Amino acid sequence: MPLTRRRRDDFEDSRVYEYPQHLRQAIEDAPTGAGVYTFHGQAGDLPLYIGKSINIRARLLSHLRTQDEARMLRQTQRISHIRTAGEIGALLLEAQMIKAQHPLFNQKLRRNKQLCSLQMAGGVPEVVYSKDIDFATQPDLYGLFASRHAALDALRAIADQNKLCYGPLGLEKLPPGKACFRAAIRQCAGVCRGDETPQDHRERVFTSLQALRVECWPFGGAVGLVERDEDLTQIHVVNHWCYLGSAPTANQARQLSTMATGFDADGYKILCRPLLTQSVEVLAL
Repeated sequence: MPLTRRRRDDFEDSRVYEYPQHLRQAIEDAPTGAGVYTFHGQAGDLPLYIGKSINIRARLLSHLRTQDEARMLRQTQRISHIRTAGEIGALLLEAQMIKAQHPLFNQKLRRNKQLCSLQMAGGVPEVVYSKDIDFATQPDLYGLFASRHAALDALRAIADQNKLCYGPLGLEKLPPGKACFRAAIRQCAGVCRGDETPQDHRERVFTSLQALRVECWPFGGAVGLVERDEDLTQIHVVNHWCYLGSAPTANQARQLSTMATGFDADGYKILCRPLLTQSVEVLAL
């Protein structure tokens, strides 16, 4: 008796892909400027997917041409959009909406309750958590990770790249007076057998971690990032790397300048470079 082959939904989705004509009008009405868009499903206007672009219409057209997204497109009943004055506003709003609405097809930018980093303690990196300390103001933090496991994996990779010893890093427990196995195969510079001093090793650890340094919030409180696009002006209010909302005027922006509720890794990644390089207009609030 021949075996019955199971039909995979994702395979069938691509095989029977049809251009979603019912969404054509929504895309024709979409603006060509920056902003955030949402694919809505039928049940309770459920958000299926939230995205952003500097050209909403062009990005929506690219979705409709993608066979891998056939399942989502078939479930979509309507598309909505929110205009922003620029790319930074779109990035901030997208991250905020995804964490608040949990759309079905978004895999990234979900709220992470176990955010952690590496901090030097007595010359040894240890994992610390954002629920215990304020990452926005705590100096000498290195990297932002979704879990302790991810943080230790990153530390192990740094050790491998720079021939650091697992023992002093707390990644491996070495017997007293014994060198590590990696030193024998020249993957460790040999601090464990006296080939380099502990001080030299510690200095190399600090140097190796610098690329992951988490910058402290450089302002005394909330600030506004100003973006303009033709007749649209937005002031994006940020405090301690946390996005608090946008407003069209400075007076309205000051009404949003409350204390941030906690460190926001997405806000940090979006805002760190433009703020520290001063590539965006900043308004004191």
